[in-house]
Amino acid sequence: MIGVGFMGAAHSQGWRVAPRFFDLGATPEMAVLVGRNAERTQAAADQWGWAETSVDWREVIARDDIDVVDIVTPGDSHAEIAIAALAAGKHVLCEKPLANTVEEAEAMAAAAESAAARGVLAMVGFTYRRVPAATLARDLVAAGRIGEIRQVRASYLQDWLMDADAPMSWRLDKQLAGSGALGDIGAHAVDLAQFIAGRRLVSVSGVLETIVRDRPLVADGRGLSASSAGATDAAGDEAASARGTVTVDDLALFTGRFDDGVLGSFEATRFSTGRKNALRIEIAGSAGAISFDLEQLNSLQFYDATAPAGEQGFTTILVTEPEHPYISAWWPAGHMLGYEHGFSHQARDFVEAIVAGVQPHPSFADGLQVQQVLDAVETSSDNGSAWTAIGA
Repeated sequence: MIGVGFMGAAHSQGWRVAPRFFDLGATPEMAVLVGRNAERTQAAADQWGWAETSVDWREVIARDDIDVVDIVTPGDSHAEIAIAALAAGKHVLCEKPLANTVEEAEAMAAAAESAAARGVLAMVGFTYRRVPAATLARDLVAAGRIGEIRQVRASYLQDWLMDADAPMSWRLDKQLAGSGALGDIGAHAVDLAQFIAGRRLVSVSGVLETIVRDRPLVADGRGLSASSAGATDAAGDEAASARGTVTVDDLALFTGRFDDGVLGSFEATRFSTGRKNALRIEIAGSAGAISFDLEQLNSLQFYDATAPAGEQGFTTILVTEPEHPYISAWWPAGHMLGYEHGFSHQARDFVEAIVAGVQPHPSFADGLQVQQVLDAVETSSDNGSAWTAIGA
């Protein structure tokens, strides 16, 4: 695994736990953790259960004893690492969004297609597909339980940047992150809405907004400096007063049209005061509706419009029964799962696909399509919210 941050902890949990609860057909060994700082990487390896460490990802992907490369670095390095790993014959799992630009994502998708012809597989980590309630929502829609889809609403609401003096970080630097709320969390809303609806967006109209345009500079894991973050302080100012320019969006609002003509509304924000991690998808159909909220991840709201009028209303399905997706491997009915379980499900699905020799999903091609949606939203915003075709 290449990367030692928050996602490194989450992926490590997935790799460590999955083979202990699922029969995968092969047992992943947590062989090498790669980071830039040797001391920090060793501490993470000791905590998370990796056998050894390295500060040279190129050396690691060249090793004959490595079969899988898991990329959890910031987006600016995804393309270089993934393409090199695939060329070296390694299966690749890469965190979302796939890349920082469409051009990088196209190169990654092409490399994955070429590698697949040699039996080398790649998957992008849109983990929320693997929350059991979200997978159940997809299954109900696919089975026709809500009838003809008429409207889609998707939002991802967080508030961790609402403090205007929260420090500058790599996630606020376009060169490193690619985009802000749009790519960081909006990508999840796009992927999950398309996954559950079983449809793809073909055009968008949107607007991006940067609410706080500069933030205090502090040292972070990437060694962020005044120069690299576009410092706004004069040369003689005290270092403590240095502020960096935020070069990404804080808020993304857009409308999207799906390939069957259905309209969807999308919102991604890190300024929704009081909302911590509210990824919400609601789909209204001719025969019913479904509603999912990540902050209530063990349940799904289902409305059956075919029931007698006096019995209609949203029903809460507690998604903990062994008949529900992924659940049979875990605890007795009614015992809740958490955020980290999605990463175990991701590891399970990826390893099983490798063992079976079949393309795992979401593929790099799927990741490219989401990248094209993000790019179209940004283009639309730059052009006064004009409707913009996906992949144009």
